[in-house]
Amino acid sequence: MAVTWQGSAPAADIYVSPAGRDSNSGAKARPLASLAAAQRVARSWKSAGPVTVWLRGGTYYLPQTLVFTPEDSGTGKSPVTYAAFPGEEPVISGGIRLRLTWTPYRDGILMARVPAGLRTDQLFVNGRRQTLARYPNYDPAAAYFNGWSPNAFSHERAARWKDPRGGYIHAMHRNMWGDFHYAITGKDADGNVTYEGGWQNNRRLGMHDKYRFVENIFEELDAPGEWFLDEKTSTLYFYPPAGIDLKTATVEAVRLRHLIEFRGGERAPVQWIRLRGLTLRHAARTFMENREPLLRSDWTIYRGGAILLTGAEDCALEELFIDQVGGNAIFVNNHDRRIAIRRCQVFEAGANGVAFVGDPRAVRNPLFEYSQRQSLKDIDLTPGPKTDNYPADCLLEDSLIYRTGRVEKQTAPVEISMSQAITVRHCSIYDVPRAGIDISDGAWGGHVIEYCDVFDTVKETGDHGSFNSWGRDRYWELKDLNPNTIAAGIYRDLPLLDTVKPIVLRNNRWRCDHGWDIDLDDGSTNYRIYNNLALNGGIKLREGFYRTVENNVMVNNSFHPHVWFTGSQDIFRHNIVFGPYRPIRVSPPWGSECDDNVRHVPGAAVAGPALVLQQQSGRDGHSIEADALFVSAAAGDYRVREGSPALRVGFRNFPMNEFGVQWPKLKAIARTPELPRPDSAQPATLRSGRDPATATWLGATIRNVIGMGEVSAAGLPGETGILVLDVPSSSRAAAAGLRKGDVVLRLDGKPAETLRDLQRLSAESPAFGTVGITISRGQREMLLEAEAPVR
Repeated sequence: MAVTWQGSAPAADIYVSPAGRDSNSGAKARPLASLAAAQRVARSWKSAGPVTVWLRGGTYYLPQTLVFTPEDSGTGKSPVTYAAFPGEEPVISGGIRLRLTWTPYRDGILMARVPAGLRTDQLFVNGRRQTLARYPNYDPAAAYFNGWSPNAFSHERAARWKDPRGGYIHAMHRNMWGDFHYAITGKDADGNVTYEGGWQNNRRLGMHDKYRFVENIFEELDAPGEWFLDEKTSTLYFYPPAGIDLKTATVEAVRLRHLIEFRGGERAPVQWIRLRGLTLRHAARTFMENREPLLRSDWTIYRGGAILLTGAEDCALEELFIDQVGGNAIFVNNHDRRIAIRRCQVFEAGANGVAFVGDPRAVRNPLFEYSQRQSLKDIDLTPGPKTDNYPADCLLEDSLIYRTGRVEKQTAPVEISMSQAITVRHCSIYDVPRAGIDISDGAWGGHVIEYCDVFDTVKETGDHGSFNSWGRDRYWELKDLNPNTIAAGIYRDLPLLDTVKPIVLRNNRWRCDHGWDIDLDDGSTNYRIYNNLALNGGIKLREGFYRTVENNVMVNNSFHPHVWFTGSQDIFRHNIVFGPYRPIRVSPPWGSECDDNVRHVPGAAVAGPALVLQQQSGRDGHSIEADALFVSAAAGDYRVREGSPALRVGFRNFPMNEFGVQWPKLKAIARTPELPRPDSAQPATLRSGRDPATATWLGATIRNVIGMGEVSAAGLPGETGILVLDVPSSSRAAAAGLRKGDVVLRLDGKPAETLRDLQRLSAESPAFGTVGITISRGQREMLLEAEAPVR
């Protein structure tokens, strides 16, 4: 359970104001000036009862991170609160205000001297973050990085740069699974850029060959809003946009990575401290420190944020506005219990919004790289965690988190890893590069995601959904145990060793236009998914066990079972889908139960058996095709009317007006998703312009990879390559080592993006010798050889 405040004893009030003095008493008429001084007074007063530190309006520039330790703790009856004075806006800043004298430089660019030794990676003018000098220039309409170029750091481009040291390269992951960042170290003797980095993704397949940009290069300062700091000469250059008068503007530079820390431990936690009504700004970017892998997920993380909680219990963050910070907004780290985050707004964070991440040493038999495997005989068969060093029983509620991932793309508004019983309730989440809510592993379950509104996700990355999860836990891909035998043998409880408590997704609204609405990926196990409205991308279940999906509505889409294990014990019932299922490599009969579902057929006069669903699943004996008779699909109300055939097969209405934030202050500014056009044939995510015709090549049956399901199953960077559908044992394809399910990517190193490419390259191949065939198998590239010719 989350913290419940109990204070009832007489309260002591301490006042702070930017116009105060630290020599004052802290009374309302004689306020202190700094939070550090207020903290000292609060420590001395808290034994008398509850203490409230009232922050008057204005900006508090922190000289160093404000750290709460066990010495600052309150109690359940006598908590310690740091709160905004009613009707005023105190801002806690990790930056510094610059008072500058500007002079012309050239071409509309101005220059000013700054204090010696100033280092900063962000510049704010009148409260808005400006653009560090970059190539290509910032374009708000560009799909990736707000502007990208394959030649961002080419030899020709770098020839323009006198000294690029201190610059950065940002690039998408080759397969679009996040991004990479590199610090430029200079140029070599041939004039090529040298750099280091690329550790920000746990599957290091290299940077994308197109989606890249560079920044912090002086010669690229050429557009309004761009700036550059020459640290050697302590000179700031800025190209002011139209409408900004630098004589009166507030100019601020960022200094600190963390603004506030709760720094305790399991034996001596920080307790019963509350922050309420504060605005936090100006925290440094941390993308080059993001290097710690999260088990076998794709993620790496940096353990820090504008607010960092480590070893805290029964503390609360309420009604905070975390505005444009450079890295994570809130990071709940290791042993934290009953942390409550309520009615907060997180806007344009550089990395994650709110992250709950435990200690890998609390995991039994942890592995970190995707390709790492272990043996059954070597793993600890004890269920659950090894230690208590992880977040548990925490709450994120009634909060608005949007436009996060401004710098780092392998991030999420809500990230959960190595934690237990995290509740995320009534949150509005949108406009983000990747998933809206991500659960990186099964350790240790018990999470509840409910009444959330999550949409406009996966806008810069690929192969996931508005909700995304993995479950690459102890049981997954053991060297010496076939997963298809787990359910029938003595090891049927193996999948529950780490996900010891069910994970619940209920009463949410999801919309993903670039992936699945709900995407349970590799090994995700022990889920209960019910009463969800999926507006576009459907629901996907990949390898895993013990998932129950019931009473959901999948608008303009359907159910996506991908690569299931035999005996998965999955249940799919009482759902409404808008078309045939979308299976990938799943043989009927599916799961332990797949029945009593409705395939919505607009205008159907009578209900009939769902023959297509029956043929696909090998089950669905009681499922029907019928008009579900929605109350008002055009208005987004997918309850069904009285007399609907859906009610006869067990569907039950659930509320359609309780998604997202409820606090009036946030609800007034929160967006809601675009509603789909009712009863359209299929969503954009399922359409493809690729030719679906099959062909024979080396005796194998092949065709183009089509649709994101096949892209995901093969772990491809996009809709590219040729899928091998069948390989007769006597064929030349079999002799070369090709198998059913392989994807041909290149022939003798030349890209074969389509079947037509492969046919052309085959015709051009040599008549003698061997030909190299690059394939993707099991999400890994392999090189095979075939005897020429391959025409």
